[in-house]
Amino acid sequence: MAATLPRSQKMTNESTQPDPTDAFDTEMTMEEAMALEAAQRAAAAPAPAPASAPADDIHSVFKPLVIDDKKPAPTQRNDIDMILDIPVQLTVELGRTKVPIKNLLQLAQGSVVELDALAGEPMDVLVNGYLIAQGEVVVVNEKFGIRLTDIITPSERIRKLNR
Repeated sequence: MAATLPRSQKMTNESTQPDPTDAFDTEMTMEEAMALEAAQRAAAAPAPAPASAPADDIHSVFKPLVIDDKKPAPTQRNDIDMILDIPVQLTVELGRTKVPIKNLLQLAQGSVVELDALAGEPMDVLVNGYLIAQGEVVVVNEKFGIRLTDIITPSERIRKLNR
């Protein structure tokens, strides 16, 4: 239900006194009055400045690319060298299972959790959570390691994600 005001009353912050210059004597809704006031404010506001910046400002932010003739042109090898030192998380996954919270809370030292992987089955090797290879567990200097037996192709990765 909308509140109505006589058209002869203008909405102002000071008061709601009738405006003698308005000739309409019919009623308008509060929404119409607010829209009229907003239109009047927009008409009185100065025009906004153009959004485009002069070309000089662009050149001050983005310096032109200067190729030094003394340095060799960048090669694909140089591009790869830029990312070679980025660390990634390599994970070997033994297996997975889903456990209800009730059973999870009952786990204690010595509990055995059955996984979905079979004994002797290749382990999944993941890089940042993405399957990239499979391999078998080996022991190297009394530490576990993995011998890669199969590198996963992109089509195989998609197939394994869907299972």
